[in-house]
Amino acid sequence: MGTNPSHSRKRRIQAGFTLVELMVVMLIISVLLAIAVPSYISAIRSAREAALRQDLHTMRDAIEQYTEDKEEAPQSLDDLVQAGYLKALPIDPMTHSSDTWVPDESDSMTSVDQSQPGIDDVHSGSDQTGSDGVPYSQW
Repeated sequence: MGTNPSHSRKRRIQAGFTLVELMVVMLIISVLLAIAVPSYISAIRSAREAALRQDLHTMRDAIEQYTEDKEEAPQSLDDLVQAGYLKALPIDPMTHSSDTWVPDESDSMTSVDQSQPGIDDVHSGSDQTGSDGVPYSQW
């Protein structure tokens, strides 16, 4: 009993995937990616915004503490680092740089004991708009 040549030929042809099967698999993968990628991008944006809010809160708190302790506002953000109120200036999560923070200086005094005006707020240097519709530079 020998092997039938047409039977072995059918086995070789049926061993692989057809073009239609491969196209269906590629279509399924594409649909899954189309669903997953926007969620991933949204999660990254939310994480960056949360980090920005935390960094702004930390720096504003340091500015306030510096002003109360020294009875004068800091003249630069580097004053907060030099005086030990911050270990280092945080990196702006929107611009990926610690040099882009925009200090807001005011001529008004925040307390009766304050002898010199200076920085009283800080903002991101990013020109992008947040998920709430407000530019990061106004947070």
